[in-house]
Amino acid sequence: MEEENETLTTDFILSGLFPNMNYVSILIYIIILIYLAAVTGNFFLLLLIWMDLSLHTPMYFLLSQLSLIDLALISSTVPKMMVNFFSGRKDITRAACGTQVFFFFTLGGAECILLTLMAYDRYVAVCNPLRYAVIINHGVCLQMVIVSWTGGILASTAHTFYTMSLPICGSREIQHFFCEMPAIMKISCKDTSIYEVVVFVMGICFIIIPFGFIVASYMLIFHTVLRMKSPQGRSKALGICFSHLTVVSFYLGPCVYMYMTPGSSHTPDQEQAVSVFCTVLTPMLNPFIYSLRNKDVLGAFQKVLRKHPVFKWTT
Repeated sequence: MEEENETLTTDFILSGLFPNMNYVSILIYIIILIYLAAVTGNFFLLLLIWMDLSLHTPMYFLLSQLSLIDLALISSTVPKMMVNFFSGRKDITRAACGTQVFFFFTLGGAECILLTLMAYDRYVAVCNPLRYAVIINHGVCLQMVIVSWTGGILASTAHTFYTMSLPICGSREIQHFFCEMPAIMKISCKDTSIYEVVVFVMGICFIIIPFGFIVASYMLIFHTVLRMKSPQGRSKALGICFSHLTVVSFYLGPCVYMYMTPGSSHTPDQEQAVSVFCTVLTPMLNPFIYSLRNKDVLGAFQKVLRKHPVFKWTT
């Protein structure tokens, strides 16, 4: 018992990104470039939504929250990974590790809920446009954001408390580039089979059920779009829906693999590859997916360039 209590207060060691991979430094530099692109893209999208009045709508308000979550998500893992790589240190304090676990689950849970609510927003906009302003008003938008963050925080608090209370009786080395729950569970000397069932149930609540709602919403949306007589309206609706479905697939797909399948079936390299996709690549792709195919965003960007010519030289 004394040894176990002592282990609970000991720092962890992070193995780093693909420790057995040759020329991992090249991958690190690529991730740094992706991180800079993600921060720039999401920050610019936030700035654009704030500056242009035509984007002050419920859909873009929810999109701004998605950009905020993506900014925080990628910043909760990549900077620490870069510091460890360039400093040659692999240690992380227990408090810092718990902080990473908490923010990772808070942001991940909030994004799952937010993506579901964004699908509902699109359903109302396409299937019930005449009542859209009444149903999705400013108060409802704020409630959506509060529900997203509250749900993420509550789920994260439970996961963080359990994960960080696990006794580590052997090696303190986490086979990952950040403190990730499945990787911590693998080095615990406690039987976590019951908790894996809890994680599976939570996965149903935060991944499968939201995905079901999203699919149902878009089936109704596509049914409505196919009956539209205006080619322009059909094209615009399908463009926005395509962007949202792409983001949902990129985010929820890997989450199913990580949290809905047995942890024993994953190798450390597989878990790291999925985590890189979820926490690094997806936050970088999201602002480009929503902006490149979106005429409203491109039009707002052109207006900002006309009003503020200095952007022409800084972008």
